[in-house]
Amino acid sequence: MLSVRIICVGRLKETYWRDACAEYAKRLSAFCRFEIDEVEESRVPENASRAQIDAALQAEGRRLLDRVPAGCRTIALCIEGRELSSEALAADMDSAMVSGVSSMAFLIGGSWGLSGEVKQQCSRRVSMSPMTFPHQLARVMLCEQIYRAFQINMGGKYHK
Repeated sequence: MLSVRIICVGRLKETYWRDACAEYAKRLSAFCRFEIDEVEESRVPENASRAQIDAALQAEGRRLLDRVPAGCRTIALCIEGRELSSEALAADMDSAMVSGVSSMAFLIGGSWGLSGEVKQQCSRRVSMSPMTFPHQLARVMLCEQIYRAFQINMGGKYHK
């Protein structure tokens, strides 16, 4: 069974975000071993300099990469990534499984994004949209899209 992990910066503060992720985690349990792994967000001053932001990104990036299991296929969610349709994500996940990938991790940064090191070390970069979303909402959207991908690949009725 495929192991799918979302490794993300920060905790979900609002109950409704946590509830939404928990619902998709429950649904995904029929298709994969699903886990959300949260790493600590680095604090930066309100009027942070570029150097302070970069240092925070580097620290968060190290924490994210430290949580990636060996041999895991990694996908960075970032604005520079390629936009995929739901069907394309499903096909990409299916192709990975057919080629022997047993573990997949999606990495989501904090409010400042992902470090260059994380983006370079990931095998793929994906953008959800040219629009900007709060990273809490991006996490819920990603959970939904992973669930949708499994439904597409299984011929389920969820995706119309």
